[in-house]
Amino acid sequence: MVLIASSHATSVGALFTIPTSLTVSMPTKLFARQFSLPPRFLCPSVPRNVVRTIWTIQPRPKTKLDRFNSGHGLPVLGSSKAAAFERREEMLPLRTGALAIKKGMTAIYDPTTAKRTACTVLQLDRCQVISHKRRDIHGYWAVQVGCGTKEARNVTRPERGHHAAHGVPLKRHLAEFRVKNADGLPEVGSTISADLFQEGQFIDARATTRGMGFAGGMKRWGFSGQPASHGVSLTHRAMGSAGASQGSGSRVLPGKKMAGRMGGEQGTVQCLRVMKVDRENGIVVVHGAVPGPKKGIVKLQDAVKKPWPEVDLSVGVNKMGSTAEMLEVAA
Repeated sequence: MVLIASSHATSVGALFTIPTSLTVSMPTKLFARQFSLPPRFLCPSVPRNVVRTIWTIQPRPKTKLDRFNSGHGLPVLGSSKAAAFERREEMLPLRTGALAIKKGMTAIYDPTTAKRTACTVLQLDRCQVISHKRRDIHGYWAVQVGCGTKEARNVTRPERGHHAAHGVPLKRHLAEFRVKNADGLPEVGSTISADLFQEGQFIDARATTRGMGFAGGMKRWGFSGQPASHGVSLTHRAMGSAGASQGSGSRVLPGKKMAGRMGGEQGTVQCLRVMKVDRENGIVVVHGAVPGPKKGIVKLQDAVKKPWPEVDLSVGVNKMGSTAEMLEVAA
């Protein structure tokens, strides 16, 4: 006879006497289930914080490459400069722009339709390519363009060295125009004429807006003003309350629209149609108004929201010849 203390018998405090012959004929699955785990006193409890630590330090397989934009056929998002450049590459113009001087506004009358169209006259003044910005060196493709002229005594030494290194004359105004790739970089020293833009195409005009000085809320932001009656006294054009008390921290939140200096900021007018082009006089006439005062500098480039003009990239860009040839042309 063999005495065996089972787990069930131990729990109720009883012992069963089983013959040896019976123990041999019993199935092994019963013993495997009963004795698979050690007794409770042999495995002390592990603190829960230790279990959490083990789960956090053990390596886990990464199921997804990215949390966002992980659908089928979608590009992988990236936060690098190269990825940002590739996302914006399709919106960059294929060719350079030009610097022009705003001469004023006029109108064009069409006798066929009997319509009078308001236009702005822009003139190019010795517009020339100064240098390039390359992606492998500067991180992007761009063309530096200058216009006008300036005496050497009014130019700093770094500016004189910059112009002398590229073999171009001193310019009064400089600006950069982003392009898509290296194909849009004309030769340094090339002159840009008014026929860079064709009649009927659309361009974007960027310039510094006309300064208005100190302006109130109605003129600066378009506030409707306060009522003309119902207890309002001498504050009909005032802005009113600048914000709550405790609700906003007893202060005026940053960026609150109120009276202040108006104008003198960078402004852009998109999709202006080119009405007339005069290559000999360097005049470009566009439909509508252009930011900035008279005699202000305006940056002109192909419109981003319209199809690119189907012209050769060399149109309107003339390679600079020798000094003698330039003097003959000027004479």
